Amino acid sequence: MPTLPWNPLAATSALPVRAPCLVLLGLSVIATPALAEGFIDDSHGTLTLRNYYLDRDYKDDGAKTAAREWAQGFIMNVESGFTPGAVGFGLDARGLMGVKLDSSPDRSGTELLPVSSSDKRAADEYSRLAMTAKMRFAQTTVKTGDVSIFLPFAFASPSRLLPQTFRGTILSSKDIDGLTLNTGYIDRINKRDSTDYQPMSIASPNRRFNGAATSSHMAYVGGDYQVNKDLSLRAYHAEVADLYQQNTLALLHNLQVGEGTLTTDLRSFFSDEDGSAKAGKVDNRNLSALFGYRFGGHRLSLGYMHASGDTATPYVSGTELMGMSELTMSSDFLNAKERTWQAMYDYDFTAVGVPGLKSRLRYVRGDHIELTALNADDRKEREFQMELGYVIQSGPLKNVGLMARKSIYRNDFPAGAAFRDENQTRFLVLYTVPIW
Repeated sequence: MPTLPWNPLAATSALPVRAPCLVLLGLSVIATPALAEGFIDDSHGTLTLRNYYLDRDYKDDGAKTAAREWAQGFIMNVESGFTPGAVGFGLDARGLMGVKLDSSPDRSGTELLPVSSSDKRAADEYSRLAMTAKMRFAQTTVKTGDVSIFLPFAFASPSRLLPQTFRGTILSSKDIDGLTLNTGYIDRINKRDSTDYQPMSIASPNRRFNGAATSSHMAYVGGDYQVNKDLSLRAYHAEVADLYQQNTLALLHNLQVGEGTLTTDLRSFFSDEDGSAKAGKVDNRNLSALFGYRFGGHRLSLGYMHASGDTATPYVSGTELMGMSELTMSSDFLNAKERTWQAMYDYDFTAVGVPGLKSRLRYVRGDHIELTALNADDRKEREFQMELGYVIQSGPLKNVGLMARKSIYRNDFPAGAAFRDENQTRFLVLYTVPIW
């Protein structure tokens, strides 16, 4: 089995506190032939290679003119099967390593690599090894240790070199037909450019909240219900202890109209402070609607998002909030009082005989923005995105993915704002291979 060339000493620092127990559990299972049958026979592993270039070319009068770095990532995921019986046990392992290919102190800070606070130099490499114990009964799975969650209020960010993960215990159940229930208790976060677990804090661009305040844990419960093949509903409640709490409601619907499909995506987030409110006041309602029409290889979407209340929309620092502005490149469009319009055009070239090639054009505009900490209101921002992706379909490079993304972002924010006028470019080469 191939192994990653990570530094064992660096990787060890990121092991969850439960790791020794998890290792012993795995060894005890393997040592019992009858139990090892499903544990080993159903196991599998993959190695993902990510080559990432990110360039922020700032167009304002700030002292720093660019953030530009290039790095290579290695992501190994090993997942065991489950031991036989009504209750099955398993063990997963994740090895991550990032290697600097190009960076310098005057243009570091893309979040591809960790950066020294003293001299602004990016690390030559960073790595971690993390483990997850799991248990399955019926259609319910419990995982503890290093976990990933991809939920509306805290989506593990996939937008840099290495994935962002959490430390905690999560449960997912599909025992009720059409319903997926999710609940969890998270006590630490491992950010995408970090090698260790840290207390969670609230995202605070433009000094929206007290970003230095930390939480002991996040707890959540909720689920997704597939009413029928065309309609699904989503509801969640999450509490980030002593920072904020948030309720999420969503509706997704498909309707055949003529030769195409009309899609409706309604999302809402209702947020208030929690407990001792260490991050300051939280008072926000974020409502959005995105309507799309898909026919042939085309898809045209139009959307609107409205934020009300006294503060910006909160989310855990290092994650992404799955609002209408998800996966924007240069801003989150989640400022206080912000009203956001979006237009998007996607095309899948499979329709003209070129499978694997896809493109996107997207324009997002926000106005009526209030930046209390910067003594500014009625401000505006806009972003234009272009994306082109291709997955090679045959030959020796089959399944190699290529992605190019370009963003042109402008705003009229005061000096010192987190989001700056910029032209941003990203190139990504992605390849995943099974290692057994």
